[in-house]
Amino acid sequence: MRAHLEEEKLRDGGEGRLTREAWKIFQIMAEFVRGYEKLVDVDPCVSIFGSARLGPDNPWYLKTQEISEKLSNAGFSVISGGGPGVMEAANKGAFHGTGYSIGLNIELPHEQHSNPYQDISISFEHFYSRKVMFMKYAVAYVVMPGGFGTLDELAECLTLVQTGKTRRMPIILVGSEFWKGLIDWWADAMLNLGTINPEDLKLVTVIDDPDEIVSAIFNHYEKRGFAPSAAETEALLNL
Repeated sequence: MRAHLEEEKLRDGGEGRLTREAWKIFQIMAEFVRGYEKLVDVDPCVSIFGSARLGPDNPWYLKTQEISEKLSNAGFSVISGGGPGVMEAANKGAFHGTGYSIGLNIELPHEQHSNPYQDISISFEHFYSRKVMFMKYAVAYVVMPGGFGTLDELAECLTLVQTGKTRRMPIILVGSEFWKGLIDWWADAMLNLGTINPEDLKLVTVIDDPDEIVSAIFNHYEKRGFAPSAAETEALLNL
């Protein structure tokens, strides 16, 4: 068996493959460093997530643009995935406001192309390094209707807050009808089975009105300010 594995290793490139895997670490490190350097002094930020497939005529595109512009004019920088659809709407709204419009672009074979409404644009090959930038520098998450990628980002936000790996912050779902089935499933299936606690359902807030979204974020930080505490800063270092 061992001889067979050695033969297979030589056939597949052996040491060359291992060397390539090892050097990949430096590319990943470079993505983290580049992201840290560009975003560390840009605050406070709000990350907006949503579908790449909803075009400029879609009501959710228009609502995202409105929310983003209001956040930008209220003093926030806005982080999006840098691509089309809701991501473009988020960047476009911020671009027309007074805050920074930030795009975290990902190289994909389909769907993703960089939109032109970005003051700061960073490109990633790896979802996980990109995701850290979404989470690390945000004071709130606004989640618009989307697909599997949006659900992945929502789950990441919830997990980090639930486990204390990042500070408690607003996680705002926009689109009460869109999210109703998921929230009901959390309560009917997950809560009843005991895989989440009742308090976990309070981690999200559903808000449809753009002005109320801005107010909810400000209200959350009214008594503490946007800057992380010493303990929160330490936790973010280990995100």
